[in-house]
Amino acid sequence: MRSDINNVDKAENTLRPIETAMTLEEFFNNDIEGYEYVKGELKPMSPPTMEHGEVSMSLILPLGTYVRDKKLGHVYPADTTFKLGDRIVKPDIAYISTERLPENRRQVSPIAPDLAVEVASPTDSLYDITEKALAYLEAGTRLVWVIEPVAKTVKVFRSERDIRLLTRDDTLLGEDVIEGFSCAVEKLFE
Repeated sequence: MRSDINNVDKAENTLRPIETAMTLEEFFNNDIEGYEYVKGELKPMSPPTMEHGEVSMSLILPLGTYVRDKKLGHVYPADTTFKLGDRIVKPDIAYISTERLPENRRQVSPIAPDLAVEVASPTDSLYDITEKALAYLEAGTRLVWVIEPVAKTVKVFRSERDIRLLTRDDTLLGEDVIEGFSCAVEKLFE
């Protein structure tokens, strides 16, 4: 396991996954900064850009305020860790309803969030981000929003067959996951 950690330190400045003998539990116990654990590989996370942070904050502020004011549950920022089967991931924004909150919240969330939000980075491939959205759904997430800053769009995933593309003229809705929440898509990119 130690050699796996050293490989991370010596990794080239690329975003290619690193094969590892490290188990999911070992990864969790070491919490290697800047990586997610996906099916036995250390997957580098794209370094967040200023644009990434601006878009994330444009959603987390109204979403967090709405959820808190309505006492619906909790909204979590990008440094919160979730276990999804054979993955350890850190969505850019996540929401868990009050009814589903684990008793022990001083650990990695053992459940998938009700809502997961990913803000696409310049180094994210369409394949990888779609695969991650579908992994959330497979683990029990009910709604996934993938925000694309360049195209100024939001892709809404409910299942692998229910995927919608929203443009700046549309409104992002919490649907039955965060009932009553709405945000104009164009507001995410101001």
